[in-house]
Amino acid sequence: MTTTDPTVIRCDQFIAHSPSAVWRALTDPDLHAKWWAAGDVQPVVGHRFTLDMGPWGHQACEVLAVEPERLLRYSFAPGSLDTTITWQLLPEETGTRLLLEHAGFDPDSPLGKAALEGMGRGWPDVLQRIEPVLAAAIQ
Repeated sequence: MTTTDPTVIRCDQFIAHSPSAVWRALTDPDLHAKWWAAGDVQPVVGHRFTLDMGPWGHQACEVLAVEPERLLRYSFAPGSLDTTITWQLLPEETGTRLLLEHAGFDPDSPLGKAALEGMGRGWPDVLQRIEPVLAAAIQ
C-alpha cells in the first residue's frame, strides 16, 4: 500500500491470472462475495448496488465508470463516507497488475479518520484473497 495523499488509499497487487479473470472477480457477484463482500455488483454505469460489509453494515454503491477488463469505478457509502473506489487492471507478463484507489476520505471527521485507518490496514489483506478465489474457480 502506498499513500501520498492523506485522503486516499492506494494498493498495488499482482495477480497471476489474466485481466479477463480478474475482471470477473471484480464484477461477478458470486466471486466478489468470496473475496470481499456480497452484493449485486455489475459493470454498468449508473448501476446501484449494496455491499454487505458484515459488522459495518450494508454500504450503498453506484457504478461511475466502466472500461471492460481495464477500469471499474464506483461510489462507496454516499451520505456517510462519500468515497470512491477505482480498480485499474494492467496486463503484466503472466498475469495482471491490479491497482486500487479508494479516495475521498475526510480525515477531519471521526468516521472518515477511522475508516481511512481501518481500510488502509485492511485493503492489502482483502486484495490477497482474489488470487486464491480465482484459482479455485478455474479448477
